[in-house]
Amino acid sequence: MEIAAPPGFTCRYVETIGSTSDALKEAAADFAPDGTAIAAGEQTAGRGRYGRRWASPPGNLYMSLLLRDVGPLHAAAQLSFVAAVAMGEAISHLTPEGVAVRFKWPNDVLANGAKTAGVLLESGGAPGEPWVIVGTGVNLISHPEGTDFPATDLSAEGAAVAPPALAAAYLAAFARWRRRWRDQGFAPIRAAWLAAAAHLGGPVRLKLAGREPRDGRFVDLDEDGALSFEPDHGGPRERISAGEVHFPREDPADAKE
Repeated sequence: MEIAAPPGFTCRYVETIGSTSDALKEAAADFAPDGTAIAAGEQTAGRGRYGRRWASPPGNLYMSLLLRDVGPLHAAAQLSFVAAVAMGEAISHLTPEGVAVRFKWPNDVLANGAKTAGVLLESGGAPGEPWVIVGTGVNLISHPEGTDFPATDLSAEGAAVAPPALAAAYLAAFARWRRRWRDQGFAPIRAAWLAAAAHLGGPVRLKLAGREPRDGRFVDLDEDGALSFEPDHGGPRERISAGEVHFPREDPADAKE
């Protein structure tokens, strides 16, 4: 079925697919245009960051969006923040007023302090003709248990949201925020993300590939989207462009309101 989409975007919804991102890679090779999206209610071969398997049971939303007009690839990473802000806005509009929607660096959307959505960017294309696929997964009626960071789903937070409805709301929000990104750069995206950032100024545990976790403080998001990290045991602030953060303890501001 076709999902209502803003001008310049198209979205096809299917109940089951192997991977929405893999399907879009094939579409990109066949010259699918900018703004082509595929959404599904179940994936049989979903994946997350670092190639991790992404559990994709039926009833949630799994969605990928092909973008060709991405500008310099060094700035294309900012699209993960565009997607997070857009998804946060869509979720906020479709859930009860008491659900606190927050962002966790670098690519997660939280509902009442627990992860409910994630963003994954993949890039490819010929020299001079790059494309980026923005993949998103949203827990609508189920969520994984026993994860390193607490997870939830929107039904557990009191919201009944159908996958096609969220896909349409997300695309509309993404189109608006992408237009602002193109016209005004990263500044308005950064401001919107920081306005709902979880644990800004508070304690975090930083995990980098191949290194022991370190505790410190989440100070800021820099002009390119990197994390500004202040170690607990002295030393200068660090600019972290890739990694994961966890929260050592729950912040009441990020719990249920």
